Amino acid sequence: MDKNLIFEIIEKIKGTKIEEVEFETEEGKIKVKQYVGPKEVITQPSAPVIEVKEEIKAAQPHIEVETKQEVQKYHVIKSPLVGTFYRAPSPGAPPFVEEGDMVSKGQVLCIIEALKVMNEIESDVNGKVVKILVENGQPVEYGQELFYIEPV
Repeated sequence: MDKNLIFEIIEKIKGTKIEEVEFETEEGKIKVKQYVGPKEVITQPSAPVIEVKEEIKAAQPHIEVETKQEVQKYHVIKSPLVGTFYRAPSPGAPPFVEEGDMVSKGQVLCIIEALKVMNEIESDVNGKVVKILVENGQPVEYGQELFYIEPV
């Protein structure tokens, strides 16, 4: 992977409103995230207004690099539909699986809500959950990678 390309991308997004850039090359996948600060401050009109000054230091972007060889050894669970990804059966309940958990074929990994219908997504292999690629409550697209599972 060309490190100069990664650093060039970081320099290009610094100071812009771009929060995340993700792309894939022949050598692997690159995701660069930039901290852009708080989104919005909400004040209530009835409360006294207090001026707060904060100095926010620019955070260095977070870089994730995965080579195709690393990804190819895993079984990938992809989203079969567009919807909202949920790791647990209900708010406050423990997640179906965590990274490092062993799963069986047919075991529920997550729920994707689409049009108010909860669709359970099951593992189609026995193995170990290596990586959960989506955050709870995040929208997902059809075919988006959700989990990497190392088959056993």
